[in-house]
Amino acid sequence: MNKESFGTSKQGEAVSVYTLTNKNGAKVRVTDYGATLVSIIVPDRDGNMQDVLLGYDNVTGYENNTCYFGAVIGRNGNRIANAKVTIDGVTYDLDQNDNENNLHSGNKGVDTIVWDVAAQTEQAVTFRCVSKDLEQGFPGNMDIEVVYTLTDDNAVEIAYKAVSDKDTVANFTNHAYFNLAGHASGFVGEQELRIAASNFTPVIDAKAIPTGEIVPVAGTPMDFTTAKKIGQEIDSDDIQIQYGGGYDHNYVLDKSEKGAFELMAEAYAPETGIVMKAYTDCPGVQFYSGNFITEQTGKQGAVYHKRDGFCLESQYYPNAVNEPNFDAPFLKAGEVYTTKTSYQFGIR
Repeated sequence: MNKESFGTSKQGEAVSVYTLTNKNGAKVRVTDYGATLVSIIVPDRDGNMQDVLLGYDNVTGYENNTCYFGAVIGRNGNRIANAKVTIDGVTYDLDQNDNENNLHSGNKGVDTIVWDVAAQTEQAVTFRCVSKDLEQGFPGNMDIEVVYTLTDDNAVEIAYKAVSDKDTVANFTNHAYFNLAGHASGFVGEQELRIAASNFTPVIDAKAIPTGEIVPVAGTPMDFTTAKKIGQEIDSDDIQIQYGGGYDHNYVLDKSEKGAFELMAEAYAPETGIVMKAYTDCPGVQFYSGNFITEQTGKQGAVYHKRDGFCLESQYYPNAVNEPNFDAPFLKAGEVYTTKTSYQFGIR
């Protein structure tokens, strides 16, 4: 385990970055600021090491930008309509940081704090933090743990654990932006994607709150049941694509049984031969094609633009806390929330 300075936060806290390394020479860099994934460095078909994750060189980049690059999102990933949630008959007001809605837990999400490092080895690091009662508007003091593991078969595993002293919401995810041709290589439209989902949750309008329906992807640009280029229909006149300015939708994963840890997506970059297989026990995945990345400077002076990275955010469905047709991510006091997602890299 290699630990280096990653700068100083706006609150004057020392921030560090940790490097995990496996026997193949693959590397993962993760910072205690937001328990954020900074780099995933894996070999391409020619044996060259490629960093396939968008990000910044220091903590200042993460504090100053709003794309959530590599961040742990919680307590609730994605959107909550009207920034309100009712738990045990009490309605709680959340930040309205996305129109009138709440996105990614608002302005005080766990992506904005420096976490404690509870354990570390050459191939794993454990981060912990406490989300205080009503800190984000959600009830309960919540102890949160995130473990990153780099396996010897080039998988990056992210395991989440949380417990609260009051009934609350628990729906964590990671907002990694992938570019399998290398983080500085530009538009991801030529990269291929397959999503293990026969259905998706359409949205009402451009504010991206689901209608509550679960609809087949067949015959629409939303269909990734067989691999196709991300850019193939990204500018379609389909109303769902128009609402999101591209893809920014929740897919209902095809599961053999509830909670099964199974493939959620597979992506491939013909430029490098890098394949990524993503697995989760979550019921859904938000596929986001980076439509709102504004021009900015990232790692090693790379300039990122719209659609230069894509996200596969494992999750409960958006607004599930308010939508009776969806399984809701409510957590009872004293019960333990756990979930795991893995991104495994290889070559073709």
